[in-house]
Amino acid sequence: MSKVFDEMMRFKNRGEACILVTVVDKKGDGPVEIGKKMVVSESGIAYGTVGGGQIEYVARENCKTLLKKRESLLEKYSLNGGEFVEDAKALTMVCGGIVTLFYEFVGVKNHIYIFGAGHVGQALTNVLNKMNYHITVIDERKSVYDAFSGANVKVHKSFVDYIIEDGIKEGSYIVVCTPSHEHDYNVINKVIELKINPKYMGMLCSPEKLMDYLKTTHEQFGENINLKNFYSPIGLDTGGGSPEEIAISIAAEILAIGYGKEGHNHMRESIKNAKYRYWED
Repeated sequence: MSKVFDEMMRFKNRGEACILVTVVDKKGDGPVEIGKKMVVSESGIAYGTVGGGQIEYVARENCKTLLKKRESLLEKYSLNGGEFVEDAKALTMVCGGIVTLFYEFVGVKNHIYIFGAGHVGQALTNVLNKMNYHITVIDERKSVYDAFSGANVKVHKSFVDYIIEDGIKEGSYIVVCTPSHEHDYNVINKVIELKINPKYMGMLCSPEKLMDYLKTTHEQFGENINLKNFYSPIGLDTGGGSPEEIAISIAAEILAIGYGKEGHNHMRESIKNAKYRYWED
């Protein structure tokens, strides 16, 4: 069992989520005892066992789904050759008994990539690093990089090179607040070009800068590009223009998107010209 916990901590320390599966109840016969554990990582690596055979196959498949949802689950299984048992999933195993597994999600809420370690990037990190996110900050300016603190990982590298060489996790959050329009555009368009699918991608900008960005991006990728998960101007409309106030606005938008909350006034909604409401069909 110590091996399972050792591997779980290795996954956690390198920012890789995992599911810890534990046998929490057993009635009748069965292939495994209460307390047995298995850990399954995002990369598909598994240690330990919860009984082998079909129940372990089902457990691993459940782990894949739960890792995507970042959720936990309690589920009961009947091992009586497919015989129906109330509140239990029937498996074709014939060893008998009923086994209950608890799937515990172990990991951060999500990965957040902040491109730009300036004032807003630092203020945003100060807010988010208290919320169990895994934060990676990228900047190619050595002095800015050296002064930055609070991220789980900070990278001194060209913004686009980071995307190409290190990659970005699917379903993550991306905040773009680099020191120049050109860098901002290059970051977002590299994400689009590589068909990365973030849950959220926001760019710090004015409405005027957004118009310029949309023009150049539509020229490069066409008018029908899907920008539904792109938020620019970034943040919720909370008011205030200091780095700290902007950071709270962005963090609030990330939370709203992450929890599926609707009805908030996103800053992008301030764009009234239908031509530039890029997220609408």
